[in-house]
Amino acid sequence: MNTPLTWQKSPFSGGADGNNCIELGSAANTVNLRESDDSATVLTATRAPFAQLLAGIRAEAVADQSPAL
Repeated sequence: MNTPLTWQKSPFSGGADGNNCIELGSAANTVNLRESDDSATVLTATRAPFAQLLAGIRAEAVADQSPAL
């Protein structure tokens, strides 16, 4: 039996309608992402690859904030 996911939005999603964000839902060993305005398309990954994705995003964000030489 599949249990429906409980989707969470970031408090940083902004906008009056709150539909300008990515939502996260997790179950067992999976993490699911979807756009607020297109809930039919869902990206699903296990936790380890998802953690690697976040680490890469964070590393890129830090690299983008480095001062220019």
